[in-house]
Amino acid sequence: MTDAFLPASETEMLKADVAGHRLEVIVDGAKRLERLLALIGGAIHSVDMVMYIFEHDGAGTRVLDAMTAAARRGVRVRAVIDSFGSADISDRIFDPLRAAGGSVTFFSRRWRSSYLIRNHQKLILIDDHVAVTGGFNIADPYLSKGSVHCWFDLGIVVRGPTVARMTRWFDILHNYTVKHDGKLLMLRRLIRAWPSDEGPVSWLVGGPTQRLSPWARAVRTDLETATQLDMAMAYFSPGQGMLRRLGRVAARGRARFVMAGKSDNPATIGASRLLYGYLLRKRAEVWEYQPCRLHMKLIVIDDIVYIGTANFDVRSLFVNVEVMLRIADAGFAATMRHFIARMRPEADIVTAQSHKAKGTWLTRLRWTLAWFVVGAVDYTVSRKLNFGLGDPIRMFNPSSPRTGNRAEH
Repeated sequence: MTDAFLPASETEMLKADVAGHRLEVIVDGAKRLERLLALIGGAIHSVDMVMYIFEHDGAGTRVLDAMTAAARRGVRVRAVIDSFGSADISDRIFDPLRAAGGSVTFFSRRWRSSYLIRNHQKLILIDDHVAVTGGFNIADPYLSKGSVHCWFDLGIVVRGPTVARMTRWFDILHNYTVKHDGKLLMLRRLIRAWPSDEGPVSWLVGGPTQRLSPWARAVRTDLETATQLDMAMAYFSPGQGMLRRLGRVAARGRARFVMAGKSDNPATIGASRLLYGYLLRKRAEVWEYQPCRLHMKLIVIDDIVYIGTANFDVRSLFVNVEVMLRIADAGFAATMRHFIARMRPEADIVTAQSHKAKGTWLTRLRWTLAWFVVGAVDYTVSRKLNFGLGDPIRMFNPSSPRTGNRAEH
C-alpha cells in the first residue's frame, strides 16, 4: 500500500491543546519513529521506556542506538521490556547500552505462575515532561511507511503537567520489576493503589486485579449515559457484561465499531465476528478495515477519548498490565471521531444480511471456538490453533524458531 492508497487519516498528524497539555497524534509509522528518535536525541536528564515488543530489526536498532548515545552523554536511561513479548531477542543486544550506563530489565523473566501476566504497556518518557504512548511496539512493522504488512496504529505525544504522574508510575513499575518481579500479589496491590485522576487529561492503568481493570472501569462508567460511541480496535472479544453496555449505547444513540479485517491471528477476527450479530441487532455500525492490519486501541465516548495500549478483549480488560490515556475534551473527541469516520472508504461495511450470509453453521462454530480460546484461554494458543479461519500473516522473521510462539496482542 503506497501513499497514493493511504487514507488521508494515515498520513497526517493531529494536534490539540487540552487543559494545559499539548497533544500530538501521529498516525504514520515512519513519522512516529522520526519523532521518537528526535525526542531521545534531545533528552537532557532521562529516558524511561516500558515496551512489550522490542525487535532487533531496523527500527529497533535505531532506537537502541539513540538510547545508547543518550546514556553516553550522561542521560539516565532505563528500560523495562516484557520477556514474553520480546522473547525472540537476545539480552546481549542491550550490552552496549548497559556499558554506557543504561539499565534494561525484563518483566516476568522467570517461569512461574505469573509468567503469562504480560506487561503490554508501550510508554516512553523523556525528561519527565514528555510522554509517548499508543499501540505501537519498537519494531519495523509499527515504525515504517504503510504497506500491506504494516500495523495501522496510533502514537500520541503528550506534554503537560500529568506526565509527572507517569514518571511516578514508571518508578513504581521499575522498582517492582528489578526487586520483586513475579510477585503477583504485590503487582495487584500496586495497580489497585494507583490513584484515579478525575482531570480532563488522566492516565489510567490496568492489570491482574481479579476484577475489571481500573482503565476498563472508567470506560464502563463513561458508557453508562453515553449516546455516541466510536471504537477502532485491533482485538475485540469482551465478555457479555461489557458487550451489553456497548449494545445499550447503540440502542439509545449511535455506535460505530471499526474492527480488523486482517490480522496475524485470524482467530481474533473470528472471535470478533461472533459478536457482530448482537451489535447489528442493536443498530450499531460495524466496519472491517482492509488495507492492512488494524492495530490501534482508540475509543471515543461522547466527549471523551481513550488512546493507549489496551485492546477490548478479556486479556486487556482483566489481565495484562496496560496504560490508557483518557482525554475529556469535546473538540478533541470530534477530531478523533472524524478520524475514525474517514476510514469508511477503506473498510468493508458489515450488514445484518452480509453477516448472516457469511455465518454458516460451520463458520459460526469456528467463531465460537475462536472466541472461547481468545477470550477464555489465551491469545497465543488461538494463533497456533487457528480453527480453519485462515492463514496467519507472519509479521516476524520466519526463520526464527520462536516466531510462531508469540505475537502482538
